[in-house]
Amino acid sequence: MKLYEYARKINHKIKKYKKEKAGKFLSPVRKIEKFAPVLGDKKYIAMTFDDGPMNLPPNPENENYKEYNSLTKVIIEIMKEYNANGTFNVVGSTEDNYPDKKGDLHGTKWGGVMNDHYPKYNEDKNGGAFNQSKLVKDLIDNGHEISSHGYVHKLFGPNKLIYGSRDHLKNINEVYRDLQRLHELFIERYNYDITLSRPPHYIDKIPDGYDSYDAYALMKYDYLAASFDGGGWLPSTGDYDKDVKKMVDPLKNALEKNPDALNGQIIFQKDGYNMSEMTPVCHALPQHLKILKDKGYEVVTVSKLRKLSPFEDIKTDDDYIKNIVDLDSKGYVIGYKNNTFKPNKLLSQGEMLTMTLTKEIWSSFLMKKIHDKSFKKNYKKNPYYLTYSYYNLLDHYNKWNEEVNSDDMQNLFQKIGIDKDIKSFNKIKRKDYVEILNK
Repeated sequence: MKLYEYARKINHKIKKYKKEKAGKFLSPVRKIEKFAPVLGDKKYIAMTFDDGPMNLPPNPENENYKEYNSLTKVIIEIMKEYNANGTFNVVGSTEDNYPDKKGDLHGTKWGGVMNDHYPKYNEDKNGGAFNQSKLVKDLIDNGHEISSHGYVHKLFGPNKLIYGSRDHLKNINEVYRDLQRLHELFIERYNYDITLSRPPHYIDKIPDGYDSYDAYALMKYDYLAASFDGGGWLPSTGDYDKDVKKMVDPLKNALEKNPDALNGQIIFQKDGYNMSEMTPVCHALPQHLKILKDKGYEVVTVSKLRKLSPFEDIKTDDDYIKNIVDLDSKGYVIGYKNNTFKPNKLLSQGEMLTMTLTKEIWSSFLMKKIHDKSFKKNYKKNPYYLTYSYYNLLDHYNKWNEEVNSDDMQNLFQKIGIDKDIKSFNKIKRKDYVEILNK
């Protein structure tokens, strides 16, 4: 377990580096970890729950709640008590992830050596959206949001340090089929359109050179991450009260130090057993919600928070926010992969063209080109290659990083068939361009 915790620290540093790098290009897929604080009378926070739904009882039960036969039901009951809504990252079913053998309790392979099994080994039918329709409907009927965690919850690619024995998907076709399988289940059975996804164990690299962002671009999803760990997934300390305290204290201390510290943040929670087949979330969650309520927070779904504050680096009371929210809600590709907007950055020609595309256009065009080796090579080097290819403007491709003036914009808009009334300017900021687009 020490190796696992060390690996997480190293991975945190790697993620920080990758996040900075991800601010270079606009992307149809944004990794959403948090949002800018919502300015005004209220404070907002989103809460996410992984690996459910689960139709097995919590361990131990919380006697204050009647829905003791299912952890997911208990979570729904607790959330309802505090008028809170969450985003649930659900799986389809892990029942076909056999043959396998159960791993050692208290370790990363507690649920299976070759694959994950939710809610636990040999109890797969008691979890997942395919077998637990009633729980899914209860979540939706109670105002909670559904996000994809993959149908079978297999890694998108290998991870030798922690999950070296784990099976994984081999190429983007397999990843896409897995995601599409869960998506279609929700459309057909629940009339629900998923728009967010979190990769199993945050493994992004696919063996064929693509990654989770490419798979999510095909699905028209955004990548759901989190900025605050609610805990409850690590092995038990051997003292249940201490396990609960380990979940509650970080949130409590953060808000005592700064009551506004979690405004706009996204909390990770567990809708399932931890590595010791315990559920401290059952007792910690009511405490989390009470602390948040006492500090003036409203707990909402990720998508609701996004409508209030769509990016990490904006002020939610600025006058250009309405244009951003309108374009974002229509699926336009206006933000960077790391969920920043950079309102005061001077607009480049590549950005100007890319911001006229939608997730739908990007997905359809990428689907046509996904097996074209020449396209893949250029696209993975510079995502704007897709934009210029789509508009048949590859002769302008070498100008992707040049700043835009009104003549450039008028010329390129005419070429792609967009009719806009453009005032004369030498340079334009990105926050001003959204007003032109949204007219």
